[in-house]
Amino acid sequence: MAEAFIYDHVRSPRGKGRPDGALREVSSVQLAAQVLGAIADRSEIDTALIDDVVLGCAQPVGEQGGNIARSAVLVAGYDEGVAGMQLHRFCASALEAVNTAAAHVMAGQSDAAIGGGVESMS
Repeated sequence: MAEAFIYDHVRSPRGKGRPDGALREVSSVQLAAQVLGAIADRSEIDTALIDDVVLGCAQPVGEQGGNIARSAVLVAGYDEGVAGMQLHRFCASALEAVNTAAAHVMAGQSDAAIGGGVESMS
């Protein structure tokens, strides 16, 4: 079985989840796209080499109710062939997403994958 390695990590800005919070005008798709953009810029990777982006989301309602991973991939300007998958495991959503991305690499289903989480409560 192949090994999976974490090459980089990025953290989005944080703010208070309330109607007047600092990030109230930044959508969850924009937050995720900023993180994906930073990963691509920092690693200087050709995004066409990424097989999948797996994002966990604890409250998949409203804007977050669709496939937020695929939406963020497109907003971030990744190659249009990059897939996106959203997982929902409540508070363990991001952890499950990272585990799933690693499992796909270890099983040979992906050569490179990104796992993480996104949530906006403003």
